Amino acid sequence: MRIGKKKQKANLEMQNNNKPQKELFKRATVKELIAPSGIDASNTDRLEIISTLKRYARSFFVSNLPRMCTFPDLFRDMYLFGDINTSVYINPIPESRSQSELNRVINELETERIVAQDKGNINRESNLTQKRMEAEQLRDEIAAGYNKLFEASIIATLYTYNLEDLERLTKLLAAEMSKSLVGIKSAWAMQEDAFKSNLPLMENKIGKEHTFDRRSMATVFPFTTSEIGHSTGVPLGFNKQTGTPILFDNFHSSLTNYNMVIFAKSGAGKSVTMKTLISRSSVLMGIESLALDAEGEYSIVAESLGGINVVLSPNSKTIINLFDVETETVKDEITGRERMVINIENKVEDVTQALLTMARGSTRSTEVNELTKQIIAESVSEEYAAIGINSNPNSLYEQSSQFNRQDKLYRQKKNMPTIGSWYKRIQRKAEENKNTDYQFHYSYLLKVMKQYIREYDGQMAYFDGQSTFELLEGAPFINLDISQLEERFARPLAQQILLSWIWEKFVKKNSEDRKKAIKKRVIVDEAWMLLPYPEAVDFLNTMARRARKRNVSLAVVSQRFQDFYEKPEAQAVLTSSDTKLFLAQDKSEIQYLKEVFKLSEGEAGFLVTCLKGEGLLKVGSESAILQITPTQKEFEFVETNLNKLVTMNKKRQGV
Repeated sequence: MRIGKKKQKANLEMQNNNKPQKELFKRATVKELIAPSGIDASNTDRLEIISTLKRYARSFFVSNLPRMCTFPDLFRDMYLFGDINTSVYINPIPESRSQSELNRVINELETERIVAQDKGNINRESNLTQKRMEAEQLRDEIAAGYNKLFEASIIATLYTYNLEDLERLTKLLAAEMSKSLVGIKSAWAMQEDAFKSNLPLMENKIGKEHTFDRRSMATVFPFTTSEIGHSTGVPLGFNKQTGTPILFDNFHSSLTNYNMVIFAKSGAGKSVTMKTLISRSSVLMGIESLALDAEGEYSIVAESLGGINVVLSPNSKTIINLFDVETETVKDEITGRERMVINIENKVEDVTQALLTMARGSTRSTEVNELTKQIIAESVSEEYAAIGINSNPNSLYEQSSQFNRQDKLYRQKKNMPTIGSWYKRIQRKAEENKNTDYQFHYSYLLKVMKQYIREYDGQMAYFDGQSTFELLEGAPFINLDISQLEERFARPLAQQILLSWIWEKFVKKNSEDRKKAIKKRVIVDEAWMLLPYPEAVDFLNTMARRARKRNVSLAVVSQRFQDFYEKPEAQAVLTSSDTKLFLAQDKSEIQYLKEVFKLSEGEAGFLVTCLKGEGLLKVGSESAILQITPTQKEFEFVETNLNKLVTMNKKRQGV
């Protein structure tokens, strides 16, 4: 018996050795390679995933939906809620079935309405009537081919590394979703099926479905990304890497400031981008914009939006007085209460800086020094003091000048000082002054400033006199067109003076109280023109730093980044702008951009080769490759190419 057993054992070993090689070295399947060590589904409300680190998973399904769906907020919090996977199963409902089901619903609603009417329940009857009308409208739209019904099931699985976090995040997710009136439930006793439904296997095992029409179905899609963009705002363009729209809100709470800069070479689409942003933010968000238009490109936007277009030129009758001053709201440091004041010291400094730029002229004369500035500042201060203007807001108005108009009380404002009245004061002071050190500077000012005085028919006297134009509150867009002024000096000078005037008339009027303040935007087009003039750059920097407190966004548009890079005084504008958009760049500029903004080789290469309307959007520390495409209707007023404009006009005229 022993010999027989040994022989049988030897035969078995021989048979094993003769098995095919593939059975001895069996390969693991894909499932065995990627699957964790095991999943414990014994608990009714969660799964335990056993691997190197134990993880916990809980699956949910959407149980309730709001009556109205909002894009993109419906499921945004679920899609972006930490370590979570979400699956959406969508099945179209055949028209025949949708028609029969809607007819059934309409009949049921009508029956319930009649019962409610008989019982005298007016509120329920009205509610049922409204629902029946909506169902009938939907049925008619489907019959006409304008709409369609879908069944959708939304399932999500949340992952954590401990039970405490799982419970905490479950409650937090439910609370976040309830803000959009979306109800979620744990897939109790169905965790395994829900988990499998949330795997990329295209198999819905729980079947908790909701009915959507075509419009509400569109709100389910995750058309926003976590990389860049905001939950509110206007569609600025498409993310070329993901194909999803980018919503942009200049005034989002996540931004440290509301300013933005746009740099691009000529013809890359700077103006088209800015016009698109202006028009969309005006219509969709109610943002009031004002453009300092150096090239005359924004007038058609003002016409299209029903705004105001003001042209400043040597031949126009428009006068803007740089001495204009307005009240502003400040908070008392002790009581915390708001009060109205006139910051006369800051205004004197602003006017002095503008007059210094005028005195230096296009040659940026070295004859102007601190003594010249002192003479100008003293005279400006005396001009305000002469008419009694001080920090008291009442000093802006004539005494006993109240009058009624259409049951409203008005007060007459004083006439402000002008460059002409300031020039006459300089003349008088020059005659009275016997100090030889001062006489030279008085003589210099009287010579060079005569070209700005209307009484002497100065060629640049369009800033001398009382302002003939007031900024109207509530205008969607105001365009200040300075394109007809001489480019080398008159235009940059106008930019500086108008920035000071815009600050007084447009920015300072916005209250520091966020609940009352209107969202406003100031666009400085072709800002590189200001850079040769130190006083202008200084005011631009100051405006960039102070704009946020007034709920105002400063948008600087320029085509020559190198000028900003080489001028340290101008770099404060860049550091005070949380949003930066770079469109197509010239090869000579890209190295500076790469160095300052730490662009990668790929980003730098893209900016050199990208097409018109493509660019790199950086919002804080996040960035995206952006494609800006205005609609056909928007192209009617954003297009800047003259040849294309002629073609478009011919098409409209049927030529």
